[in-house]
Amino acid sequence: MKKIVKILSLALAFGMVLFQSCETTELDLRTDPNALSTDNADPNFLLNGIQETFIRIVESFGYTGSQVTRIDYMGSRQYRTAYSPSSFDGRWEDAYTEILTDTYAMYALAEDAELNYHIGMGKFMEAYTMSMLVDFLGDVPYSEANNGADNFNPSPDAGADIYANIEVLLNEAIAAFNSGGVAPDNDFFYNGNASKWIKACNTLKLKIYITERLASSDAVSKFNAIISGGNYIQSVADDMQFTWGTNEVSPDTRHPAYGADYTTSGGGRYRSNSLMQYMMDTADPRMRYYFYRQNEFTPGSDGAEPSLETLECSLQTAPAHYAGFPFCTLTNGYWGRDHGNDEGIPPDGFLRSLVGVYPAGGAFDDNTFEGRVLGEGGGGAGITPVLLASTVDFWRAEVAMLANNPGTAKSFVLAGLSKSVSKVLPFGALDSGADVETYEPTTTEIADHSDTIDAAFDADATGGWNVLGQEMFVALYGNGIDAYNFYRRTGYPSNLQPNLEPDPGSFIRSFFYPSNAANNNSNITQKATQTVQVFWDTNPAGPSFPYSN
Repeated sequence: MKKIVKILSLALAFGMVLFQSCETTELDLRTDPNALSTDNADPNFLLNGIQETFIRIVESFGYTGSQVTRIDYMGSRQYRTAYSPSSFDGRWEDAYTEILTDTYAMYALAEDAELNYHIGMGKFMEAYTMSMLVDFLGDVPYSEANNGADNFNPSPDAGADIYANIEVLLNEAIAAFNSGGVAPDNDFFYNGNASKWIKACNTLKLKIYITERLASSDAVSKFNAIISGGNYIQSVADDMQFTWGTNEVSPDTRHPAYGADYTTSGGGRYRSNSLMQYMMDTADPRMRYYFYRQNEFTPGSDGAEPSLETLECSLQTAPAHYAGFPFCTLTNGYWGRDHGNDEGIPPDGFLRSLVGVYPAGGAFDDNTFEGRVLGEGGGGAGITPVLLASTVDFWRAEVAMLANNPGTAKSFVLAGLSKSVSKVLPFGALDSGADVETYEPTTTEIADHSDTIDAAFDADATGGWNVLGQEMFVALYGNGIDAYNFYRRTGYPSNLQPNLEPDPGSFIRSFFYPSNAANNNSNITQKATQTVQVFWDTNPAGPSFPYSN
């Protein structure tokens, strides 16, 4: 797949611009796309492939971040074995042999043609990609990377140095967008709107500053300076996201989570019991959009008989450390798995809850309780969120908490919640076959939910940190990168469902280096454990942090 991504990107130009098109392009696969040189490459052609590869890396890292923070399900009782080094091979290869290689090639072509917009987009995606590598892996090659035969063993750069360079890249990107020039043939994020890209650049700066605040004495002041300037993502209309299409093949332009769940054999992923229970407890109006129930009753709940065949744990007793937490089976037909459940996969593909119409373009839950297959619901025309206005509000709430202003923090939590709800509800229209009108939340239900969160914040024994974290995590459904960072940065929420294993080992503070890096680069030494902390994580080491494990 990786070797044809540059040619596939040409097809994506047709398949994704309208995001609903079923057009395909006949491709000549006899030509090696990696043989392209800067003499015959088209910067628009390169940029198409960069955008497609970039969003797939974001989607992949976002899913991993969601798993370890209970937004999605993680299926290992031991953190050490939850993710092998090879789990990150594809992302590593995409980052270095696709994103960096192609952006550097595109820069040279774009500079000659004065295509400043292309340069700005490339520098943003380079900056975001490097931030993901640092946040998940720690020190990684950068300054010596992609020098070809001149250096096959690039040494890792310090994460703090890479972060500093990210700030430089974003300043250069902003300057490029301000310089004017022709927009690319395909801008899959902002459709040729340079001013929105500048807001995204400043918002990525906010992300960098809030992330590194423990290790940088001026990070919060830099954060506040951008907020004071006002030129960042503040409204849902400016959210940075990638919209997927509905093509199944040649190329497959559907949301990856849709492709995994809406198949001829039923659902391919489990939903997080932890997230579903929290949203039920708070009567969250986004729940029918996030999850589609294929079954009205879950074994062991609502009077339904336990089932060894389809839900083994429904015959088990909750372990002692699960007191106060949901175990195994939820009410109202929500069928997922607990954090760390590593039981075998039973024949429940048409029973378990599926990803919904948000964010994956799946089905809206209108109480039909029917098994769903390929092509149903929204056909996969969902989104991968990258930077959201709601996330900025949660960051601002965090800064207010640090300044000992819980009242202000709560107002930002409620603002972030409001923006998230307003973003999610229009996605019901993607499922034209669903009875959305009957089951969409009323204005009263939305207001009641906000009041519930308001009261919960005031009653929170952690001063509001747990509610801030939980609500932020719910709003981040679809991309858990910032949830993983928040969890290591603050330790909250402290009331997350624990791993099913009473002693799962220390939480993953950074992941193992990819095997294709550690095995082939003599300057990269594999970590002994996943307890190695990234440069900005200066919190206590050991199994007691984060507070939920």
